[in-house]
Amino acid sequence: MTVTDEIYERLDAAFHPRELKVVDDSESHRGHAGYQEGGESHFNVFIRASAFEGQSRVASHRAVHKALGDIVPRIHALALDIGT
Repeated sequence: MTVTDEIYERLDAAFHPRELKVVDDSESHRGHAGYQEGGESHFNVFIRASAFEGQSRVASHRAVHKALGDIVPRIHALALDIGT
């Protein structure tokens, strides 16, 4: 299973979002710090779920990081676009 798939599955299970996109953006970072040949180092996540309603931006980001657990230390960058 790819890291992209792992991220998607964990976020889907944790938040039951109405919209979720996970994009491996690693190739656009070729030559930059943290780039790994083969990708799976830089990700963009777009998630919309009622679970984030009333949460601060920091609380929402912490919830996503908690849901991802051991994935976070294995990747270099994670850009989050979180909403309700």
